[in-house]
Amino acid sequence: MKANRSDRPVIRPLPVIDRARQVTDALADYVEDARLQAGDRLPAERELMAALAVGRSTIREAIRHFQALGVIETRKGSGTYLLKPVSRATIHMPLSFDAAHLRDALLQTLEVRRGIECEAGMVAARRRTKKDLVVIEEKLNAMERVHLEKGTSGPEDLAFHLAVYDATHNPLFRQLLEQMRETFERFWEHPFDRQDFARRSFPFHRTLFNAIAAGDAEAARAETLKILDIVEEDIKEMSK
Repeated sequence: MKANRSDRPVIRPLPVIDRARQVTDALADYVEDARLQAGDRLPAERELMAALAVGRSTIREAIRHFQALGVIETRKGSGTYLLKPVSRATIHMPLSFDAAHLRDALLQTLEVRRGIECEAGMVAARRRTKKDLVVIEEKLNAMERVHLEKGTSGPEDLAFHLAVYDATHNPLFRQLLEQMRETFERFWEHPFDRQDFARRSFPFHRTLFNAIAAGDAEAARAETLKILDIVEEDIKEMSK
C-alpha cells in the first residue's frame, strides 16, 4: 500500500541569512586579525557599511550586540572604541521574554536581578579597592544630587550600580547587567509612567555603599535586598 503523500516530512525552505550575525562575526574577526586592544577605535560606521555591503541598521544592530556584552562603547562625537578584546568565541546570551504583560515581565526580571545584584554587592564588599570606593562614591554623589534636584535619577542610578559591579573585578557581572538593560530598558525606565517608581529605595543606595566600604558582605546583601524589595512592592502596587 502506497504511503499518502501528505504523510511525508515537509522539506522546509532555508532560513534567511542573519546579516546582523554575519556583521558581528566579521567585526570579531577584524578585531582579532588586527590585534586591537582595549582603547583602540573601531572603523567608522560608513566605512563598515561600505566594506561589508550592509545597511546602517544592520551595523548598528551588531554594535548594540557588542555594547550589551560590555566589550565596546560608543562615545558621542568621537567614535566606537574597544573596551576589551573580542573574538568569535566570545560568549553571547541573547535574552527574550513575553512582554505582553508588563507587570509579569518586570517581576520575572526582578527575580533574576535579585540573585545577580545581591551576589555582586557581596563580592564587591570583599574585593573592592580604594580606587573602586572613590569611583562608587562619585557615582553615588552624582545620583543623590540629581535625585534631590529632579526627584528621579535613572541614568545616575545605573552608573552607581555599574560601579558596584566593576568593584567585583568579575567582568561577567557588568556584562550580564548590560545585556539585561539592552533587552529591558524600555520597561524599566519609567514603569507604569510613574516618575516616582522605587523612589523610596533612594536612601538605601548610601547604606549599600557604606556596607561595601566597610567590607561587610552580609550587610551589602541586606541593603541590596531592601532596594529590590521596594522595587517589587512598587511593581505590585502600581500595576493594580
